[in-house]
Amino acid sequence: MVHDDQSAIPLQEQQKELLRSQQQNHQTEVPSVIEIMSTMPTEEVTWRYFQDQKRIVDFVLAFNSQTVTDTDQIAYAKRMLFQQNLEQEGLQIETESCQRIHFVKIHVPEQVLSQYCEFLKTKMPMKKLANQDKIIIRDFSIQSMLDWLFCWSLRNSNRIHQDIFKSSEYRLLYEYSRNKPYLFDDHDPNFFTPSVRIAVVNFILKRTSFSDKQKKKKYIGIQRLIEDKVYLDAYPLHDGCTDVKSRCQRTLLLQKWASIKKCVKPQPLDHIKEYFGVNIAMYFAWLDFYTHMLIPAAIAGLICFFYGLFTYGNNWMSREICRDDSTIMCPQCAENCDYWYLNSTCTISKFAHIFDNDMTIFFSVFMSIWATIYLETWKRYSSKIQHRWGITEYSSKLEPPRPQYLARLADVKKSSTFNVVTGTHEPSPPFWTKKFPSFVFSYSVIFLCMLLTIAAVFGIIVYRMSLMTSRNIYGVQGSPLEKLITFPAVTATINLAFSTLISWLYKHVAVYMTNIEYRRTQTEYNESLNLKIYLFEFVNYYSSIFYIALLKGKYPGYPGKYSQLLGLRQEKCSPGGCLMELCIQLAIIMIGKQAIAAVKENVIPFLVQKFKEFRSVLCIRVQDDEQLISYNQWAKDFNLINWNDRTLFKEYLKMVIQYGFITIFVVAFPLGPLFALLNNVLETRLDARKFLLYYKRAVPQRARDLGIWYNIMHVVGKLAVITSACIIAFSSNFIPRMMYKLTVSSTGTHEGFINHTLAYFNVADFEDNVAPLTSKYSNVTICRYSGYRNPPDHEQPYELTTMYWQILAVRVAFVVIYQNLVGFMQIVLAWAIPDVPEWLQDQIKHERYLTNEHIIEQEKLKMLNIASAASNSGKGNEIIVNHRSIPSREVMTAIVHHVPSPDCLSNGGYVERSIR
Repeated sequence: MVHDDQSAIPLQEQQKELLRSQQQNHQTEVPSVIEIMSTMPTEEVTWRYFQDQKRIVDFVLAFNSQTVTDTDQIAYAKRMLFQQNLEQEGLQIETESCQRIHFVKIHVPEQVLSQYCEFLKTKMPMKKLANQDKIIIRDFSIQSMLDWLFCWSLRNSNRIHQDIFKSSEYRLLYEYSRNKPYLFDDHDPNFFTPSVRIAVVNFILKRTSFSDKQKKKKYIGIQRLIEDKVYLDAYPLHDGCTDVKSRCQRTLLLQKWASIKKCVKPQPLDHIKEYFGVNIAMYFAWLDFYTHMLIPAAIAGLICFFYGLFTYGNNWMSREICRDDSTIMCPQCAENCDYWYLNSTCTISKFAHIFDNDMTIFFSVFMSIWATIYLETWKRYSSKIQHRWGITEYSSKLEPPRPQYLARLADVKKSSTFNVVTGTHEPSPPFWTKKFPSFVFSYSVIFLCMLLTIAAVFGIIVYRMSLMTSRNIYGVQGSPLEKLITFPAVTATINLAFSTLISWLYKHVAVYMTNIEYRRTQTEYNESLNLKIYLFEFVNYYSSIFYIALLKGKYPGYPGKYSQLLGLRQEKCSPGGCLMELCIQLAIIMIGKQAIAAVKENVIPFLVQKFKEFRSVLCIRVQDDEQLISYNQWAKDFNLINWNDRTLFKEYLKMVIQYGFITIFVVAFPLGPLFALLNNVLETRLDARKFLLYYKRAVPQRARDLGIWYNIMHVVGKLAVITSACIIAFSSNFIPRMMYKLTVSSTGTHEGFINHTLAYFNVADFEDNVAPLTSKYSNVTICRYSGYRNPPDHEQPYELTTMYWQILAVRVAFVVIYQNLVGFMQIVLAWAIPDVPEWLQDQIKHERYLTNEHIIEQEKLKMLNIASAASNSGKGNEIIVNHRSIPSREVMTAIVHHVPSPDCLSNGGYVERSIR
């Protein structure tokens, strides 16, 4: 690492010297904040510069000024030693100590920027090349894919404000190298953008030591200092104020992007990337694409819903149920429940038809195909973004190791691994004695937590079954509609509240388990943590829905011998099937989760930020000049909420959970894509406003794509095909209806289907303590129940009929055929949609050719100049090129044959395009 070999003064001597200087500083009169503000012009209230008003503040460290104690002495010594090491790295530091909170302002000079950009292999914009204008520039926005669906008159309303978010000149991107000055205009004061400056300072802060013990890797990094309370915080500054009259980048984004009124406008992705970095811009690009792709899914769901609504009155099943006033059904629980009439479920059967109709299977196939098209077209769309932002070839293996990873390696016996990307050998812990045991232990704990979550869901199921025996639920009180709708709604609400609570507790476990693993880079660490939390959330939110969709009511038994679990009778589906209850459960959990997340992620940050402002203003004694006044940008940003890697993770997790709802269980809730679409339209702008107003500015990070989230969505899409097939086959009445219509019905309709699905039971065959204790029905000898079983006078009473086994066989065959047919269609679509457009491949080749030709020409000129200088000086035997001795004959041969020198294309390869 760059900082491992820095010399430092011994900590004990530093403490003595720094304490003496601290005592002198306390005796020096510090100017009042009010005095400073009184001398400042009005327009300088939010200035972001050093005292010379020339050097801009790239990063800020904040610490609290307290009385001198033993603990403060150590913290002070660490601070000063850390800041001295930062200055040795080339950073420029200025401390402001006129308030209770002291601020250390950091500025990174251009020579340090160039050094670290080269070390980090950052791709920077090149000078404009000859013949560059011949390259055809195409629009990369998602709106360009939808323009042809609308008339020309609507296009102007769907464009970015070109007068505000102006498109910069077309530039190519190339990996920065100080040895190729002819490629970059690095003398331009705007060459190194604020995002690059912030990223470089953050890299140095994370890897600078604060101790003289160089071998102790644990004494490294700003994060450790913050954890030890040496510093309160470390953060980059937002771009200027949020005043309406201001024209800074942050204000423009607030007004023209982070506004609900602009929700139908395209997002200025290039400007978002320049302000927040690639990782956050990639999130908004994906969310924008996903939201647009929800439009056809929402339309298809509405068609399915309205089909069920328009055929509401012509449904044979509900008409048969509503007209039947003589069929008496068997009690739904033991002793406390009475008989009931079939027509009491008239209303619920009508509602069930809206979601369980003949269009359901077509909608299911459509959504499976939609999921494949969405993922494949995202890869195609993201390839244009990757090329535009210069991250096509980015790999996490290019990242330097995490300081925490190096700290753990300091205490273990290290082995060596070869990094195929950087071409270097790196220290690594032994696999079988360190990495593998930590991995097994970590995921064993995670698996245990998932089992505990399943056990909690099982407890809710037992609770549901226990309520079946309650008179308050299934007794004489309450209507059947209340029993079949209110009861699932209440239990779904309980499940939602429990899942929200347990997920908060689990996240702390997931973080701890990931910390014990040996994750080399921050990207590897984040993806491991993301996978753990998603696996838990998958079980937490989906397990109860899987139970209703695939298990409930499948093995209930019959009145004479009900199946029991822990002495409790298992639940049964209503005569209309379990799909209606699944719809209720899904709607409450999905919509409820989105509502809770919206409140938690928008209202809570607002309240927290306002509370921090209130505390800093009113809870400090003003007369002692200890009030924190926001008279500059770093003091104003201090009260904002801290940004960390988990902040963006929460946004991805919320959306991917939503994606699971609208793919895995969309058959039961066709309106799911519509609610997701409405939520995401608002979510995009609310997230933007939240990041700009309530959070400190994020440190820009490179990210090639969605990372592990794409793989998760890919697996969810495959699982959705199997789940949809099982829901249609086993939870809906689609296959029994088709079997009845084709093999039993004499009229070729569904008339008589309900009576066909109800078996007969002789009340004399009730077991002890099962028959109703009291009943308002008299002379009941036969009751009906759902199931394909023989009547009581059959030679094998209550045994499963042949029709049951035929339907079961068809159901299994349907699952196999559906899964293979849709899976084959997904494979064909994935093959037919290329990941990279052909025009983009041609453009990349053209740009690569132009860049390589330019490098060759410039290297030729460089060699000619060197050869000319050598010949003029009379020293023609050897020439120094890029710190290497090269014989003059080889240089001249390379020039004659039009071949670049050995270092000419050392950093070459893939050339990227950027709009600068």
